[in-house]
Amino acid sequence: MSLPDFVSVNKFTVLVVDDQPPNLRLVGDLLTGTMGYEVIVASNGPQALRRLEARVPDLILLDVLMPGMNGIEICERIREKPEWCDIPIIFLSAADDKTLIVRALETGGVDYVTKPFSRAELLSRVRTHLTLKAARDQLKALAEDKDELLGILTHDLKNHLGGMQMSAQLLHDAGLHLPNDRSRRLVENILESSTQMLAFVKEFLANAALEHQQELQMYAVDLGDAVTLAMRQYHVAAERKALRLLWTPPAQTVAAIAEPVALNQVLENLLSNAIKFSPAGRAISLSVSSDAEFASVCIADEGPGFTAEDHTKMFRRYARLSARPTGGEPSTGLGLSIVKKQVEAMLGKLTLESTAGSGAVFTVRLPKAGI
Repeated sequence: MSLPDFVSVNKFTVLVVDDQPPNLRLVGDLLTGTMGYEVIVASNGPQALRRLEARVPDLILLDVLMPGMNGIEICERIREKPEWCDIPIIFLSAADDKTLIVRALETGGVDYVTKPFSRAELLSRVRTHLTLKAARDQLKALAEDKDELLGILTHDLKNHLGGMQMSAQLLHDAGLHLPNDRSRRLVENILESSTQMLAFVKEFLANAALEHQQELQMYAVDLGDAVTLAMRQYHVAAERKALRLLWTPPAQTVAAIAEPVALNQVLENLLSNAIKFSPAGRAISLSVSSDAEFASVCIADEGPGFTAEDHTKMFRRYARLSARPTGGEPSTGLGLSIVKKQVEAMLGKLTLESTAGSGAVFTVRLPKAGI
């Protein structure tokens, strides 16, 4: 295996841990003289851990059978520290015990070479694992750079687009004072484009946040209150399309274990979609219920529904479905993907009942509180 272009062999550092001085000299001379690696040596476990505290190597060659702290115990100590857990460890041992080999690999070793070893074999194993580590490090750095760049771009875009949309909305609301029809059309185009772009950026950020999100802090949430909040945020959008939001709060509290912000985003996304895809004058029904295990929210619309092909790609990112917004609203193809991830992050289930031409019924089922 050849080294990638970005790897310079003389930058690699290898820690060799062995209680036999002749073995340390043999392996050290082989790695420095043949490959040009920098070698750090340790003759026992405590010394090896001190070497690691002083400098983190690119790879460790670790003897298994040593007095005091053996190689497996050293490996366990190394894997306990986050800053050391990604260092590849190749075990070296004169013992050809398969059980010991398996235990060493399960502890965190990436490879095992039996003594007496072939020089060519050892160099090949070392070179291979250094190459793989270098590739992983490069990919990790590229991923971090990408996330940082996208974060900067999307947050800056969000701020600028928000300002553009607000300015266009103010001009649009003052449309009677614009000089002519052409000016009004231009303002409407700016408003529509900025609204679509802002919606995409917001959903892109929400999707990125889900991919890096830590464990959710969940507790009992009143689903009736959650639905009421979502409806309050979208009643103006529904009124613009003459849509009726049908909602009767439950007689008794229906509580689920959820994260309130994530739950609000789920309900907003589903209600927003129902409004987008419903023809003017129709109804959207909302209800909550519970059974022995789950508390549920159901959102049903009278839109075009979904085809069999739609069902196969429904929750993919950037999926384009057959139904289109009925009022020219923006649609990014990220909403349902985000909803599914958020529901599953809350240990819930998202189901859909729909056929083409008969509307859609989305049900969010979350763990019931108080079980």
